[in-house]
Amino acid sequence: MKEFIAMGGYAPYVWGSYLVMAGLLVVEMVQLRYRRRSLMGWLRRMARLTDQEAK
Repeated sequence: MKEFIAMGGYAPYVWGSYLVMAGLLVVEMVQLRYRRRSLMGWLRRMARLTDQEAK
């Protein structure tokens, strides 16, 4: 098991790459959530404006 974790002496590079990738995935998910909320709010505002213009 120690050999697997040590990755033949390249552990800092390998595990560091995994850590960076995991961090980037988390950032991407947070950004997607923010964009979706922003878009949904914009769509609600546009729907309200359209309803007001129709009356």
